[in-house]
Amino acid sequence: MRSPLPQPSDRAAEPACPVPARLDPSSKPDRRWRLDIAYDGSGFHGWASQNDLRTVQGTLESWISTVLRTAEPVRLTVAGRTDAGVHARGQVAHMDLAREYDATHLAQRLLRVIPDDVVVNQVSRAPEGFDARFSAIWRHYVFRLWDADSRPDPLLRGHVVRVRESLDLDAMNQASASLLGLHDFAPFCRRDDFGTSIRHLTDFYAIRRTDGTGWIECHVQADAFCHSMVRSLVGAIWAVGAGRRDLAWLRTVAAHPVRHNDVYVMPAHGLCLEEVGYPADDQLAARAAQARSFRTPQEIDR
Repeated sequence: MRSPLPQPSDRAAEPACPVPARLDPSSKPDRRWRLDIAYDGSGFHGWASQNDLRTVQGTLESWISTVLRTAEPVRLTVAGRTDAGVHARGQVAHMDLAREYDATHLAQRLLRVIPDDVVVNQVSRAPEGFDARFSAIWRHYVFRLWDADSRPDPLLRGHVVRVRESLDLDAMNQASASLLGLHDFAPFCRRDDFGTSIRHLTDFYAIRRTDGTGWIECHVQADAFCHSMVRSLVGAIWAVGAGRRDLAWLRTVAAHPVRHNDVYVMPAHGLCLEEVGYPADDQLAARAAQARSFRTPQEIDR
């Protein structure tokens, strides 16, 4: 049986780490590191740190700061801030440190101490210009559904959403295809007064697994996503696939200027961030600069 895990706040319980004992607080944090992360979101209140709530960011920052014995807390910048209950297999983050470290050893050390529902699969020196959030060119999510045609596996109930209807995949794929392109996805997003909801949806389709599980996977890929956008998009095509709505309804929804109340937001536990894509190293900085600029309605596909 695995021994009880030490608490991040209990630094006396931590054995000495064969890396520099403490960062010089006056040093400039000019060394950027990339972290490839996976987690089961069931036990977290999302990615972003929140007071008195267990989050992925808070858990990782606390443990990394403890292992490295940093003078100041380590801060992570992430590719996609997942909501409470959402899982990730291919999350990416970066951190800035003032000294060199043995990346392999740090990854192994974190693997031994952090809780089992989050894993840092790799730590590596980030290329020049890399920003986990702004350098990304796409995020790929998968939402998993069980419908009436498949036999549910109780061991996967925390990662797949059960629906009562037998879903029409052809109708779902017609619906998803109608949403592709550069559009204002405000009807499918929680309102954000400080950002834009214009996004480029590059892939959106549904398939039924043929490996015996029988569940449906809804693949969604875009340059970026607004809050609750993926779950709302899947909720919209689920309504069409279930025969509750039609394509004319979806066109009306997509043309709405603000969030549409008829769109059902699917439960969080069916969603997983599978992968984040980045350009070639020599294009990272340019991509980050481009991503920081606001899009305008004039750019939208008509």
